[in-house]
Amino acid sequence: MSRYHGEQVLVVPRAAYEAVGAFHGVRRNPQDYLAAFLRPGVARYMDRDMAEEDPQFKQIITYAIFRHQGRILAYARTPKGGESRLHHKMSLGIGGHINPIDGLTDSLETYLAGMEREIREEIRFSGTATQKIYAIINDDTNDVGSVHLGVVHLFELDHEDVTSNEKKLAELAFHELDELAGPLYERLETWSAICVEALKADRG
Repeated sequence: MSRYHGEQVLVVPRAAYEAVGAFHGVRRNPQDYLAAFLRPGVARYMDRDMAEEDPQFKQIITYAIFRHQGRILAYARTPKGGESRLHHKMSLGIGGHINPIDGLTDSLETYLAGMEREIREEIRFSGTATQKIYAIINDDTNDVGSVHLGVVHLFELDHEDVTSNEKKLAELAFHELDELAGPLYERLETWSAICVEALKADRG
């Protein structure tokens, strides 16, 4: 029986990722990776059950970080989330997979539509937000990271009124960067720890 109920997710061949530049951690040239992935014939939809077991493909994951007056939104993943390997970890990332409902595989509009859909599904916020594509994150040292590649978006909110739409997101709250880099650091999932280090480096 399918763990993911036949879900189709956007993937790129590992070779396409490596052609732009394989790495561990964070790269601050996300546009180069997206441009390479969204060319015709590169990205495609794949059964998620297969993709989770095949490191020759990278599932593209939108990973949106929300910040208000320097404080960063974080939450704890509950067992209601789909990825059991991340349960009880803290995360900064709101987002997920790109699915066929979002559009064609070789379109930036499809990618952005998937990001916006995932955000709407997981949280709601008041006020306005500005955002930029911030980074690419990769970690091939564990089973989760070896089959995923994260595209990090950084949102700046003008209001801290953010609430969860899903039970898998618990303890939703804004935290100072020093708190995430200090007392909470050991609780962070790998990608969030990588992002905290990048944000610390930006601050100098």
